[in-house]
Amino acid sequence: MHDTATTAPAKRHAKRRRAPTDPPASFRWTRRIVLTLLAVFTLVPVYAMISSSLKPLKDVRGAFHWIPTEPTFRPYVDMWSTVPLARYFTNSLIVAGGATAASVVIAIGAAYAVSRYRFAGRRVFTVTVLSTQMFPGILFLLPLFLIFVNVGNATGLALYGSRGALILTYLTFSLPFSIWMLVGYFESIPRELDEAARVDGCGPVGALLRVIVPASLPGIVAVTVYAFMTAWGEVLFASVMTNDQTRTLSIGLQGYSTQHEVYWNQVMAASLVVSIPVVAGFLLLQRFLVTGLTAGAVK
Repeated sequence: MHDTATTAPAKRHAKRRRAPTDPPASFRWTRRIVLTLLAVFTLVPVYAMISSSLKPLKDVRGAFHWIPTEPTFRPYVDMWSTVPLARYFTNSLIVAGGATAASVVIAIGAAYAVSRYRFAGRRVFTVTVLSTQMFPGILFLLPLFLIFVNVGNATGLALYGSRGALILTYLTFSLPFSIWMLVGYFESIPRELDEAARVDGCGPVGALLRVIVPASLPGIVAVTVYAFMTAWGEVLFASVMTNDQTRTLSIGLQGYSTQHEVYWNQVMAASLVVSIPVVAGFLLLQRFLVTGLTAGAVK
């Protein structure tokens, strides 16, 4: 009995002993402090938005109070009638969804060809695709505008101001990075899987759809999230390539600021509502997103 009582503290002390691979205590405390500061830096503006969206307009104009004195959900109702928010929301869903679907489908085919086949100009193609990310978006604004206008004048297709033109525009920016990212992920998948699929009677397309795509699902999800977020919050091209009927959310939110008034509480409410699809998708797919972003980098 005495031996058990004396050895129990020793065992607990042994458990508390730091392993050689554990970081030092100073590093752990520094990490906690930095993460806490980052959390505060991120969550305080979000709370300010939520608080302002629950206030009447007269309270938002005055001194800021952390807790609403007269909380109301009226801004969440009025924001749909002040501007045609539902139409902007629909336009953003169509444009972002179309650009994402096209980017993922094309990127899968291009990345599979680059990762599995050796052809003349393969390296040049890969470098060219990645180098397009070095140029700022505003550099392509005027050329794309002129292309859409001239094509419309020559063919009669109303590209400028259409959702299709905006999808093509976003595709030019999300596709290069998507191809480059999937090339690295596909190359991390053993080629023996392709050979086994062909032994079972699959052709190149069958091997891609039945073997490579299921095995690379995390990378495809990461590309999907990236392409959707790129299109969902884009402002520069949406401000030039759209009209009143095709305007997206990133531009439509400016409608809450008129010549005589700025509806700050409705702006905050609308900003929170339009952020729900991206935040919800990120939270649901974050496990695949992290795996897809890291797996292709380590072979």
